[in-house]
Amino acid sequence: MARKNASTVAEDELEAAPESPPSARRFEDGPLDGTLFDVEDEAESPFLRGQKRVPVRRSALPRKTLDRVKTLLLVLLVTGVMGLVAVTFYRYATRSWRFQIDSSENIEVQGAHNVSRAQVLDVFSSDIDRNVFFVPLEERKKQLQEVPWIESASVMRLLPNRLTVAVSERTPVAFVEVNSHIALIDAQGVIMEMPAGQPTAGGNYSFPVIVGMTDEEPLSIRAARMKIYARLIRELDSGGTNYSRNLRDVDLNDPEDVKATIADPQGAVLVHLGSANFLEHFQTYVAHVQEWRTQFQPLKSVDLRYQHQVIVNPDEVSDLPSPAAPSSASSGTPPPKPAKHKSAARSKAKSQN
Repeated sequence: MARKNASTVAEDELEAAPESPPSARRFEDGPLDGTLFDVEDEAESPFLRGQKRVPVRRSALPRKTLDRVKTLLLVLLVTGVMGLVAVTFYRYATRSWRFQIDSSENIEVQGAHNVSRAQVLDVFSSDIDRNVFFVPLEERKKQLQEVPWIESASVMRLLPNRLTVAVSERTPVAFVEVNSHIALIDAQGVIMEMPAGQPTAGGNYSFPVIVGMTDEEPLSIRAARMKIYARLIRELDSGGTNYSRNLRDVDLNDPEDVKATIADPQGAVLVHLGSANFLEHFQTYVAHVQEWRTQFQPLKSVDLRYQHQVIVNPDEVSDLPSPAAPSSASSGTPPPKPAKHKSAARSKAKSQN
């Protein structure tokens, strides 16, 4: 009876005893249970330890090298795309009918007044029905500048199929007699035919005629002569005198002896002006021409090249026919000498002025 009571009391005490906390039980179970206790306590703690880093496998190339490779690949990709676009556009532009010059109406000419449109279009005759991108602009520009009236030119493409030609024409400064007909000449010695629709001489221009030139002479020779002509006109018109309007023609063959024919109601006079002081020589002629007409009839020419001396009709000897071979019966009369007008008349005229 005592054993039964003792066992009953022991079981009651065990049932009434408080249960130990789970952590205590785990700790008492063994060393593994203690480890679990520590981990859970650390998870519940507000201060956590840094976890161990997981090792990452690195690439064989450095990071900078990889960035450069990526950039290079991107550049190659963009270049390839742009090249493909360019090739596609080139094929379209060179093969499409939209860029073909159908007729001369697709060629616009600007700045042409004395040169005709037909002369300009003649340069582009081979470009009709050609792709506008295949027209050699620089070559056409050079061909246009070979036209005498055109001093400079420019050629531009206007898409899809048009050309614009802008020309700058030469400015004539005199008439010139070449090959028995009258043409125009500019300050550089370029000879130009009279514009279409104008008479052979005259029209909208009023210039002296330059004689003794040919279109077969080198351009450099004509250009040098035109510089002398420009100086002659500039001096004669200086100070508002406008003496150049009295010139009928000018002979520039001899640079040391510029000769000008003066138009006069009483008869044209050939005046030798020399190579310098054109205005002074011409003023001497104007001051004494009536006096010379009174003393010498007819007055055909005057040589003013020499200081303090005027030679009247110096060209009379050259105008006389060459004598035949002398015979025993010939009189042997010498040719007449040109009359000389000394410097006294010039000095007197200057003192009166």
